[in-house]
Amino acid sequence: MEDTEYLRTFEKRIQDELLQLCTSCKMLDGVLLSSQDVEERWEALALDYIADAVAQINDYPAVAVAWAGYMGMAIANYWDKDWSTHCKDGYSTLYGAKGFDDMDEHIVRDILGFSLESQYAKDCEEVFRRCSYAALSLIRHEDIQPQSPMAYYTFARTVKVLYRIGAAIELRRLGYKYEKIDIPSC
Repeated sequence: MEDTEYLRTFEKRIQDELLQLCTSCKMLDGVLLSSQDVEERWEALALDYIADAVAQINDYPAVAVAWAGYMGMAIANYWDKDWSTHCKDGYSTLYGAKGFDDMDEHIVRDILGFSLESQYAKDCEEVFRRCSYAALSLIRHEDIQPQSPMAYYTFARTVKVLYRIGAAIELRRLGYKYEKIDIPSC
């Protein structure tokens, strides 16, 4: 029970910090846009993503964290454009020609439809780099024993947050926003 509460608190802290970072970079507006369909899709894809990402942690820790943001963007884009076609796509459909290694480029170019040299592609690369470095710094400050069960769980929570951040960035780009609606009282 103690570990569950710790992980919940850790996830909230990292999400709040990354949301603030993305807002300061003008990629979000202080709110984490979401969709239940997109959130549920993470649950179906998470284990495959984490298996790929864990293999990258030692050599490419920022990539292991950041690619989850790109994955969130792709799923949010699918949700907006043609969810009935893509709602059950397998994880490997997000791979680039080099598998996990160029997943980011495949998503930006082939799913989102942006040139890799476009300003938007560069902005995404910058924000996900900054998010991954901030997330890795937060993890390091937790003094968790490497390769322990707790290290795995904090990593899993971290990439889940990056996925949400990526989805929110894409939903915002697509024009979604939360609006307050006034409901007349009776």
